[in-house]
Amino acid sequence: MPAYQPANALAANMPADSRAFQRVVVNLQGRLMLSDLNEFECKAIDMSPGDIHFQCSALPKVGERVIAYVDHIGRLEGNVLKVVDHGFITSVLATDRKREKLAAQLTWLANKQEMGLPEDRRHERIAPRSGRAELVLDDGRTYACRIIDLSMSGAAVDIDVRPALGTPVRLGNMRGRVVRHFQEGVAIEFASQLTNENFEAFR
Repeated sequence: MPAYQPANALAANMPADSRAFQRVVVNLQGRLMLSDLNEFECKAIDMSPGDIHFQCSALPKVGERVIAYVDHIGRLEGNVLKVVDHGFITSVLATDRKREKLAAQLTWLANKQEMGLPEDRRHERIAPRSGRAELVLDDGRTYACRIIDLSMSGAAVDIDVRPALGTPVRLGNMRGRVVRHFQEGVAIEFASQLTNENFEAFR
C-alpha cells in the first residue's frame, strides 16, 4: 500500500475523494446506525482512509450521515456518497490522526497473510487505543515504535529497525521474539499469552 499522505485540517472534515486513496479488501462484519437511529448488521467489503463500501440491507439516501462499528477497526462516521447493488459507499469523516491510524490498520489487514504472524483464531486482534511503545533488545538497545495490531499471542509493530528473525525482544512489558519482517516493521510472537486483564488494557 502506498505511503499515506495526511489530509490537511480542512479536508479532514470533508468527504474524501476516494481516488486519493488505495482501497483494501477487508470483508469485516459490523453494525451501523442511520440518521433515523435504526441499526443494521453490515459488512465492510473494502475500504480506504477516505471511503468505505458497505454491504447492508439498509438503503440510506445519498448524503445521509452513517455511524458504523466495524470489527478490528472500531467506530467510523461518514456520509453516503453512492448507493450500489446490495449496499452503498460512504466517506470517512475523521481527523488527520484518525486517518493515519486507519491507514495503518488497513496496511496491516492488507499484509497480514504475507507477514506470517502466528494468528490463533481463538484470539481477537485489536488496534490499541494508544499504540506508542518501546521495543527493547537483549543488549539494552531501545527503539520507539508503534503497535499496529495485537492479540493475546502476538503483535505487529511499526518500527524503523529490523532485528533478525528469532531475536528475543521486549515490547513494553511483554517478552517475545521476532518472527517476521514486513514493509512497516516486524511481527512479534509473545513468549506467553497475555492475560485478559492485560489485553483489555490496550482497548
